[in-house]
Amino acid sequence: MVPKANRKWQIYVDYTDLNRACPNDSFPLPKIDQLVDSTTGNKILSFMDAFSGYNQITMHHSDQEKTSFISNQGLYCYKMMPFGLKNARATYQRLVNKLFKEQIGHTMEVYVDDMITKSQQVELHPDHLRETFELLQKNQIQLNPDKCAFYVSTGKFLGFMVHERGIEANPEKIKAILELQSPTTLKKVQGLTGCLVALNRFISQSTDKCLPFF
Repeated sequence: MVPKANRKWQIYVDYTDLNRACPNDSFPLPKIDQLVDSTTGNKILSFMDAFSGYNQITMHHSDQEKTSFISNQGLYCYKMMPFGLKNARATYQRLVNKLFKEQIGHTMEVYVDDMITKSQQVELHPDHLRETFELLQKNQIQLNPDKCAFYVSTGKFLGFMVHERGIEANPEKIKAILELQSPTTLKKVQGLTGCLVALNRFISQSTDKCLPFF
């Protein structure tokens, strides 16, 4: 059991051996920079997040026993796709690409279980949102209301603040770096460089400035 940011608990099972035996699914994930850039210039946005998205995909019956795990109450297996499987993200992305193939790049952008419906004209947004809801309902995909925001002009998408004028750095990431203690070990320096890479497009000559860390 692992605590999540929202103070709820998430069950994780060690699937190291299963993942090692499972062939790799090379289905590509969208490039985050391109998705974020494609949201700019839209007057109205709606941000949506699937509720435990992976757990909404049914496991093939013959593969269910492969997800078995032992607890003090007995032996269990997953009927729905669990977290921790090597190809879970690729499987989910393939699903949403198929479901929203007519909307992606036009009225929607989707990265795994993060979805955004966008409209360049405010009066068109109800129709665009209705299309999204109809597809979600048809395919029985449930949303997490705590992570949804409808009819807004700005919001957080894939770690960036997006709005009509463009994109901005996430204030939470900036605050995390400002409050970070000076690194004293190699691992902490690597953590710092990882944070800076996430913001490099907002830092002038970031490569030269970060060179001492590398």
